[in-house]
Amino acid sequence: MHDLDAARTFYTDVLGCSEGRSADDWIDFDLFGHQIVAHRVTGAVRPSATNAVDGHHVPVPHFGVVLDMAGFDTLAARVAGAGIDFAIPPTTRFAGAVGEQKTMFFYDPSGNAIEFKAFADDSQLFAK
Repeated sequence: MHDLDAARTFYTDVLGCSEGRSADDWIDFDLFGHQIVAHRVTGAVRPSATNAVDGHHVPVPHFGVVLDMAGFDTLAARVAGAGIDFAIPPTTRFAGAVGEQKTMFFYDPSGNAIEFKAFADDSQLFAK
């Protein structure tokens, strides 16, 4: 993270994460039951690349969080309402196939790509 104040605003106010422990150069956040840590770093450069998946240009690298459908829809509305630009707006991927899911991608203030998804059938999370 290049700006911890921007990270704090994004993760708490936009995504709704609670803040855990912190120090001058890092902050722990509760990201839907998982820990994500923002460390202040200067001079870090993130590569900007994509990979084609089901007709979309998926940001690489990225990390993902799986929500239930209601949580996904709530977060999608919250992110859109905050004016965050989507790299891939909320959409249904693999419709009618194994692994059907809603997905969306956007970036945090330091350019880290994040995917949120929800499955039509949660048992298909890692189905092939």
